[in-house]
Amino acid sequence: MMKRVVLWALLFSTINAAKAQYLQSFEHAGEIGISAGYAQYFGDLNSQADMSHAKFSAALHYTKQMNNYIGIKISATYASLGYSDKYSSNIVQQTRNLSFNNDIWELSVNGTFNFFQFNPGFEGYDFTPYVGLGLGVFTYDPYAYLNGQKYMLRLLGTEGQGSAAYPDRTPYKNIAMCLPLTFGLKYALGAKTNVFAELRYRFTTTDYLDDVSATYAPDAFVAGSPAFLLSDRSYETGSTIGIKGRQRGNTIGNDAFATFHIGVSFNIQNYRCPDQSYSY
Repeated sequence: MMKRVVLWALLFSTINAAKAQYLQSFEHAGEIGISAGYAQYFGDLNSQADMSHAKFSAALHYTKQMNNYIGIKISATYASLGYSDKYSSNIVQQTRNLSFNNDIWELSVNGTFNFFQFNPGFEGYDFTPYVGLGLGVFTYDPYAYLNGQKYMLRLLGTEGQGSAAYPDRTPYKNIAMCLPLTFGLKYALGAKTNVFAELRYRFTTTDYLDDVSATYAPDAFVAGSPAFLLSDRSYETGSTIGIKGRQRGNTIGNDAFATFHIGVSFNIQNYRCPDQSYSY
């Protein structure tokens, strides 16, 4: 009886060792993927983190897996952002009546960490949650419509940027940095293909995703000009609030945006010679 137990134990350990060595021979080197979903802006117009007016977003990804848990992910992302004061429950914002749209193009590099060993094609190693932190750069240029015509707000200087009346207000750049924070889940459908869901929130270095930050500057414009009419649209609600020096936005804190994507990725796997020092 004892001999059978020993034999079964040896057989079991040999099978497990062989399985482990076989698993070691395949290296999950990385992934190439595509994803799409929604983007949401947070800032002076959306100060209450409303999530009901998200817009389209899509991305391309390349991940270099450094080991079973740590990887480097490069992402190129498009995000359409936009919001309007009319969505707010705050009467002051409804009266302010500002709105914007923005097309974001972002390139980011992120370090990722898998909570579980992920090796597609092997049972028990086909799922993991993951997190990521990185650095990105993006272009942005907010715009709005007046009488059906599109106007680029940055060029108009709606808070007096670039005008002689406000020499201390320089036009803001259309390039900014961001710090992306990622939470995700991925599941391997087989050895070659995965599906994943990913939430990525960006802390940015700009307060002008929405073209709103400082105070009203009505004396910087010619009355009736597009810049004048787009800098203070409270006249459309029946009462004008845009007097000189009155707060137009919130200068405390920068704007932010987030994306939620569902995607598919294709695995890059390498075969490597098993470790010859591995003993059964």
